[in-house]
Amino acid sequence: MKFSVPLLFPMTALVVGMGTLTARAQTAPLYNPVRMPASNEIIDTLTDKDIPTGFGGFARDYIVSLEKGDQVVTDLLSDEFDTIVTLIAPDGTTIGENDDGPDGTTNSLLFARIAQEGNYIVRVRPYGGQGIGTFTLKVTRLRPI
Repeated sequence: MKFSVPLLFPMTALVVGMGTLTARAQTAPLYNPVRMPASNEIIDTLTDKDIPTGFGGFARDYIVSLEKGDQVVTDLLSDEFDTIVTLIAPDGTTIGENDDGPDGTTNSLLFARIAQEGNYIVRVRPYGGQGIGTFTLKVTRLRPI
């Protein structure tokens, strides 16, 4: 096989150049959900540094420990963005989600009955990926009368 000099030089440069490239792994942000305080209520701020949702917005996750048979109400209130709250089971399935509560506002209210004990994720995000700001999140266990 015979190569011409004009073709041989670029191929040699390509091979030599490839040997000097180093591969670097991307560093992904660590997933680190916040543990809900003992009061199960928190005032926090959703920012553009939180978890990207893929819809142009951001989400913030909280861990809450729940027991089988618990009945819980999750309130998510904000004057700065239209809220959506999602409850995610330990196995990753969505238990429930709510956009607007029954009070006619853009706050969220979610009722759920817990089928298995474990650490659940409560996800806070804006409707349509639009908005960031301060919010109040509260998870309340309903007590039988």
